[in-house]
Amino acid sequence: MSATTDLPQHAVPLVQPFPEPGPLVRLAYRELSIAATGTTEQIHALGDTRLLPRPWDPPTCRNPPLREQLWAWLDAVVTWLNTEYVWDVAGMIPACWPLHPHLIHDIAVLTDQRRSAGTALSSDAMEEWHRYALPAFNDRMRTRLANHCEDGHQPWPAKGRHTRHTNGSRDRRADAFTGDTRSLVTTFQPKAIPPRLGIVDTQTGEITNI
Repeated sequence: MSATTDLPQHAVPLVQPFPEPGPLVRLAYRELSIAATGTTEQIHALGDTRLLPRPWDPPTCRNPPLREQLWAWLDAVVTWLNTEYVWDVAGMIPACWPLHPHLIHDIAVLTDQRRSAGTALSSDAMEEWHRYALPAFNDRMRTRLANHCEDGHQPWPAKGRHTRHTNGSRDRRADAFTGDTRSLVTTFQPKAIPPRLGIVDTQTGEITNI
């Protein structure tokens, strides 16, 4: 009997591949690669490289179709992570992750580093990702979410304190900044140099004190 006929009737892979990004996200990575290692002419053709979209930092992806593909990719990666790396319910990335900016930022970086590790020619970067990046992400997620959103998205617990920070305390901070800036005027103001009389040699420019 052949090996293929020995397989179960409904064979499924034991592990799932890392999700591939859409074409616009791949183009963004290609342009970043050119900016890092391309020729002078290639880099010049990109324009201002500071404006290139960086998929690990979603706010830099300002093109709507690119942003749409980035969200689709990150969502697929979250599903992949929950499938491939989570066993206990405490480690699940919540379904409401797009409503948590801290998770968006973390997931985008984690996704980028996993993509980079997957394209490496050795397992070193993948080992680093497994040893440091993924556990660190899980620890931060559990610390920040605590027991919230276990049974669905919950309102922002820190909203009241954030409102006080952005509204009620703004004038107090502005006064502190202004006071600090004014202190520089008296503390670091250069001392006036008293005038001195002298004779200038028009031939050499040398000044002789009187």
